[in-house]
Amino acid sequence: MKDIRLSVIELLKEGNCTPRISKLAAKLHSHATTVHYNIKQLEKDGTVVAYKAVFDYKKIGEGFCSYVLINLTSDEYGDPERIARELAKHPSVESVDIITGEWEMLVKVRSQSIEQYYELARTLLSIKGIGRTHTLNSLKQLKTEFVPIK
Repeated sequence: MKDIRLSVIELLKEGNCTPRISKLAAKLHSHATTVHYNIKQLEKDGTVVAYKAVFDYKKIGEGFCSYVLINLTSDEYGDPERIARELAKHPSVESVDIITGEWEMLVKVRSQSIEQYYELARTLLSIKGIGRTHTLNSLKQLKTEFVPIK
């Protein structure tokens, strides 16, 4: 059989997942139609934005996790969302948050290795409006997206 696991992983990362209604119904001791109706309502009102698989990132070659704190230059401080959207386009960027405090942004990055992260860091620093960065590397992740990792 053809091995398409890498393609499947990419689609799952983009949110091509659906909830298992029968499993949820059993846990809630409710009818599947009731669960389905309520899920559709949550989707309709925008409470549920997407469904996504949670991975053991080491097994898919993205086990190196970094958190990058970013300061913006004064000329770009007024529009942090422009820079955040530009950062979010990069495939290694898992999340981008505009934050308060000493730093303006927090970016979560997944990569295969420190070398691959270095290439991304060079790209980040070339974006107009990014003044300086500070990187924190994760040594071990025990929980992600509300799911404990074994």
